[in-house]
This record gives sequence, structure tokens and C-alpha cells, in this order.
Amino acid sequence: MEFRVLRYFLTVAREGNITRAADFLHVTQPTLSRQLKDLEQELGKKLFIRSSHSVILTDEGMLLRKRAEEIVNMMDKLEAEFSSMEETIGGDVYIGGGETEAMKHIARVAKDVQVRYPNIRYHLYSGNEEDITERLDKGLLDFGILIQPADISKYNYLNMPAKDVWGVVMKKDSSLAVKESIQAADLVNVPLICSRQAVKQTFSKNEFADWFGEDFHKLNIVTTYNLAYNAGIMVEEGVGYAITLDKIVNTSTTSRLCFKPLEPRLESDLNIVWKKHHVLSTAANAFLKELQEEFASPRK
Repeated sequence: MEFRVLRYFLTVAREGNITRAADFLHVTQPTLSRQLKDLEQELGKKLFIRSSHSVILTDEGMLLRKRAEEIVNMMDKLEAEFSSMEETIGGDVYIGGGETEAMKHIARVAKDVQVRYPNIRYHLYSGNEEDITERLDKGLLDFGILIQPADISKYNYLNMPAKDVWGVVMKKDSSLAVKESIQAADLVNVPLICSRQAVKQTFSKNEFADWFGEDFHKLNIVTTYNLAYNAGIMVEEGVGYAITLDKIVNTSTTSRLCFKPLEPRLESDLNIVWKKHHVLSTAANAFLKELQEEFASPRK
């Protein structure tokens, strides 16, 4: 399977049309069609359902698209890393993380590094712990920001000088909005919107579940989410109350929503992690050195 053909396949999948894809790739339509047919024969699977005006991916085609995107991204990253070795310190740093105000600390470090090395570029990827660790493990990210609880045993990491505060986002006219803080008993009989990480039961310690104690199994979780923006919209539309971190959903004076912290107070530590025994690019190494100076020595 040739790398060039994977790029052809992804272009057709994106355009949904052989003619448009051929124009974009600057190849003839018969050439492109033949390459796709050869790819299907090589894999022994039908990748497209063809009609007179469009092509639609089969289930096998959708799987190949996901894997091909990972391969192409990895190759682009590898080419950029080798290119940067021949130049003054520069290149690309790939950082992933969940929604957290602690990103300000990363932004400050990035700015300091960029002042000294203006040829460094940053690429941010947003996702939950599962998204971030998958991309870290595949080499698609250099660094990941993980909010506890999270399994960091297989990574090098630094503790970030910040904590995220857990609470409940609700409509300002809801019955719980009159309270200064929210206790576990307040949440037992209301519809809840929770992050998938917070309700996950795979860790030996889950601070969120521990906070609820024996009432955890009684919660009426009507929606789960991985990023909080859409959770805030669900709250606005009356779907439920969102268990989330402070300062990532708009609860300003102009918003219809407000944030109430949990009582007793629940805070989560944050770590920035990177793969053990992984050779970082020149740009990523420059970023790491600045992180170590700003935060602490890494634990291994």
C-alpha cells in the first residue's frame, strides 16, 4: 500500500466525488479511479459505494479513513521534525488537553519559548483523557494535559501549578441557584449532565465518585459529555444540571447560567505528560525545558 494512494483515498473521501478529487490532486479521473480500484483489490474490501455523481464510504472505507488520517498525520509530523533538524531551533509542538483554565499556564510557557524561538509553531488538540492518551500513544501529540483522576503511570509528567474546582452549572432561575454551594444530597433527585471521565469507574481512585460516596449509584445521569461547551447548551435548554469545572462554561452576568461549587470543596490536580522513552523533536525539547523551569523537575 503506497502512502501516495492513501492521500488519494483521503481526498476522495473528503470531496465525495471522483471528479473534484482528481481536479484537486491534479491527476486524471481514470488514473484516480484505477488507483482506488487497485487499493480495494489489495485490501480485498469494497471501500466506496459509487453513484453517477458521488461516492459514499462503506463501513470498511470509514475504518480505513480513520487509520489513513492517523498515518498521514504521523508522516507529516515526521517530515516536519526531520526538516527542523537542519534549521535553527524551530518546528512544531503538538499539545492536547481537556477544557481547563490551567491552559493559561501552558500558553504563558509557549509565549516565552516563542519569544526566543520564533520559528516554533504550536498545534492544539482538544479532547478528554481517552482522546488525548490515544493520540499520545500513537505519537500524534508531544504533550497531553490530563485532569485527575487519570492514569499517568506510563508517562513522564510534571505537576501543573493549578487546580480545577468542580461544581454544578445550572440555569439562574433553577431551584438550586439560590444556594451558595451544592452538596451531594442536592443532586440525587435532579437530572445530571456529567463528563464521561468523571463517572468512569476504571481507576483505583476516582475523586468524583468518592465525593458522592454511597449515593453515587443513585445519580440520575441523563447525558454524558467529553467537552463542556455543548454541555452548557444542554443546560440552557433545560436538559439538566452539568457537573463540570469552573470557568469553562460561560456563566458571566450576560449568561443565563451560573456556577455553584461543590461542598465539601472538590478540586482536581492537573499534569502535563509525555511518552516515556520517546525522542522529542527539537522544538518539543525546547518547550519541555521551559516547562521544567516553570513547573518543577519531572517525575518518572
